[in-house]
Amino acid sequence: MTPDRWTLAIEGGEIDPPSGPVLVMRARGDAEFAALGNVTCVQGFKPDHDRLAARGLIVTVEPEGQFDAALIQIVKSRAATFSAIAEAMGHLAPGALVMVDGQKEEGVEAIVKQLRLIFEVEGVMSKAHGKLAWFRRPDVLPQQVLDWIMAPEPTQHGYLTVQGGFSVDGPDRGSEILVALLPELTGRVADWGAGWGYISGEVLDEQAGIESLDLIEADHDMLACAEMNVDDPRASFHWADATRFTSDAPYDAILCNPPFHVGRRSDPGLGRAFIASAAKNLASKGRFFMVANRHLPYEDTLKACFATGRMLGELEGYKIYEAAKPKRNAR
Repeated sequence: MTPDRWTLAIEGGEIDPPSGPVLVMRARGDAEFAALGNVTCVQGFKPDHDRLAARGLIVTVEPEGQFDAALIQIVKSRAATFSAIAEAMGHLAPGALVMVDGQKEEGVEAIVKQLRLIFEVEGVMSKAHGKLAWFRRPDVLPQQVLDWIMAPEPTQHGYLTVQGGFSVDGPDRGSEILVALLPELTGRVADWGAGWGYISGEVLDEQAGIESLDLIEADHDMLACAEMNVDDPRASFHWADATRFTSDAPYDAILCNPPFHVGRRSDPGLGRAFIASAAKNLASKGRFFMVANRHLPYEDTLKACFATGRMLGELEGYKIYEAAKPKRNAR
């Protein structure tokens, strides 16, 4: 496997090895940071967070303290990337090294172009379909950089969301259709991949028969927004990877609008993993309700995980399923 670009830059003498602690923003679970020395990883996406912790690395969801250098691994959201860059520089002294790394398919070239307009970029390494750029933290951060730092903002519908997550400009149409077609629910319910809480909030407002509703969400920032958007006392919030989550007791119903992208790439396997996990967490008489884009091939997985099922509706490019009698109930 090709070494990470920062490793090549350090080993090639283009960047001096950091002599003190290094902050890694948006740290990815499979990245190798040994060349950076003493690192603290910041990662709010639960699967990557857990992978980093399992490797023995220091990992947190928010940066704290001062560091001698920083590495920012970009994400598909440009706003989230620039926010991470600005946050990192708030924990560095003037003159400290700042490295920004990413793949072309993630938009790193546009990021580097923007950085050149503001900072004196010392170098750029192009390797393995990506780029690493580095520069020094200026004595005074420009107001433009400070404005990059994200905070939850209200949509026109009144919900609080933050850039970097799914459907941050307002409710996703598929989720709206799912909520509209749901039958009456009772007992223990869960929202598998709850995002900023639209489905859960609407269902709790409309259905008094629900005893409790667990919001399961892997993105820490999205879950924080959900906690602000959903104030019903029946709601509980869980920062967890829905594909690996195991509840304390089986659910009577699970609702789901599963993700189908990893970075910028479509990956139906992620939705399939959501379906399989939901089946394992349902009671024997529990029901699974899911919305998906019409083109996504989930039917075989639903048949493999549930004994019965039906389509509640197919409209506006979406399919809404109900499945029951989970075959892989592990309880």
